[in-house]
Amino acid sequence: MPDILRALRHRNYRLYFSGQLVSLAGTWMQMIAMSWLTYRLTNSTLMLGLVSFAGQIPILAVAPLGGVLSDRFDKRVMMLWTQSLAMVQACLLAILTLTDAIHPWQLILMSLFLGLINAIDTPTRQSFVADLVDNRDDLPNAIALNSFTMNSARFLGPSIGGIVVGLAGEGVCFLFNALSYLAVILALWAMRTRHQTRVHLPAGEAMREGYRYAFGIPQIRQLLYVVAATSFFATPYVVLLPYFAREVYAGGAQTFGFMSASAGAGALLGTIYLASRKTVVGLDRVIGNAVLSAGCALAVFAMSDLLVLAMPALAILGFSIICIIASSNTLIQSIVKDDMRGRVMALFTVSFLGIAPLGSLSAGWISHQFGARGTLLGCSFAILAAGIAFIRMRRPYDAL
Repeated sequence: MPDILRALRHRNYRLYFSGQLVSLAGTWMQMIAMSWLTYRLTNSTLMLGLVSFAGQIPILAVAPLGGVLSDRFDKRVMMLWTQSLAMVQACLLAILTLTDAIHPWQLILMSLFLGLINAIDTPTRQSFVADLVDNRDDLPNAIALNSFTMNSARFLGPSIGGIVVGLAGEGVCFLFNALSYLAVILALWAMRTRHQTRVHLPAGEAMREGYRYAFGIPQIRQLLYVVAATSFFATPYVVLLPYFAREVYAGGAQTFGFMSASAGAGALLGTIYLASRKTVVGLDRVIGNAVLSAGCALAVFAMSDLLVLAMPALAILGFSIICIIASSNTLIQSIVKDDMRGRVMALFTVSFLGIAPLGSLSAGWISHQFGARGTLLGCSFAILAAGIAFIRMRRPYDAL
């Protein structure tokens, strides 16, 4: 196996990688269709923010419990349940949309339902990767390839989703997503996982133990802070893409899909770069530089009137964000103890996905009042400040 793909030497990880690659493409198709359907029904950037908020806010409240559960129960069985429930959600969305029975309040409700599922699934998924490789030296590569699957899907899914929405409507995208969950469910059924360490503390005590452990290590604490800042200030551009596609660039669903795919292409290059690295040494410097480049790219996108300039800016933004998130994930998983992995990765999930809805809702409301361009420009200044602070205050990781 080439060194850049060394984690694929492990059978369980190969199954997981293949199933996720198919399933996540369907997930991105659904995300594109959901955003476009919301804007088509309401013509409101505020509603875009609300739907995104409903889909992600459960992670902020419920993910810590998901981390406790993933340290207590069999992660493979838990993922079989969460993936099956997510397939049910996609089927309901497809039925409502294809029968023209869909309303904005139902989009919010369906997003909330999926958010609750993801609040349990995501920390379980993040910590499960460590159980799929027999050699821990391959764990950083497995995490990078995990990001590769997400961003390969992010590159392909929006492009295909935009075309499908334009030709057949949003309901077909939801149906494709429902079918795509079969790939990961079958992969999970075929795995043979090793015995996992179980934590039997009461849920409240187990969560407090996880908080004390994570925030007691300065390096983990700093990584959680910079991921949270990135999620709040850098990622809200996603919920405003339909506005830019339709109002600024006078396009449609396909333009929206291509813009999303540009960010996905940049993120895909970022994962290839991270997978090619042989060591975690220096990843903290990668994170600091990526935060600064994310701020600059976001400013360029916010002020651009030309699609040919906006798409490269989105690609750089996607590259930078994935370098921040995946590198932080790798460093944290390289530091954390096995019996704390689920709970610490739940805090990472909260910092990454749980903080994002607060940024999305804020961006949606501020852009509704003062305009999308000024909102994103303000976000770019904030993320630049966060990057400078991280570079000045970061602790050494090489000794850990």
